[in-house]
Amino acid sequence: MRIDILTVLPEMLESPLRCSILKRAQDRGLVEIQVHNLRDYSSDKHRRVDDYPFGGQAGMVLQCEPVDRALSHLKSQRAYDEVIYTSPDGVTFNQPLANRLSLHRNLIILCGHYKGIDYRIREHLVTLEISIGDYVLTGGELAAAVLSDAIVRLIPGAIGDEQSALSDSFQDNLLAPPVYTRPADYKGWQVPEVLLSGHEAKIKDWELQQSFERTQRLRPDLL
Repeated sequence: MRIDILTVLPEMLESPLRCSILKRAQDRGLVEIQVHNLRDYSSDKHRRVDDYPFGGQAGMVLQCEPVDRALSHLKSQRAYDEVIYTSPDGVTFNQPLANRLSLHRNLIILCGHYKGIDYRIREHLVTLEISIGDYVLTGGELAAAVLSDAIVRLIPGAIGDEQSALSDSFQDNLLAPPVYTRPADYKGWQVPEVLLSGHEAKIKDWELQQSFERTQRLRPDLL
């Protein structure tokens, strides 16, 4: 898989994309993540990529030209399955969407910034708009890091135990069951006996029961 991220603040993505699972997946050749500075595609001598909005609204707007030039350059090299725009009014990101995107070959993520982007970009160049929640960030860089992490960890080989990803919360519209580790008794806080029994069928039943109980209590909207 290849993920290309377009941003005016590439330095915000340097650390998140070079740590933990994302770093290992890149080192193993499972994914290639390239961050592109939109200012490199500006025709302005000062490398400006924004301008005042028509209509007199406050704030600055990301212009069409640098985005179009960047996308045209990337698309001349390979075909892309989706051009994603990180937007607070996009479809809410969830595990099923992460699963679907992880099956794609090439993705572009355009990070929103300033007051937003010229709407013509959204009308003619973007194929999918994604929001990571009902709040507004300074820019889409952190959202792009979230998308990349959630997608890449699903690629076979990205994490040591592939079954672990399948048991994550939301994979089956249920929250994950509680997990425990040694010692079995800490300050009198006991690990449930069933987990110490070694009885696989009973453990699986307990985990499913716990998942249903936690989902019903914490996220009934998922049921």
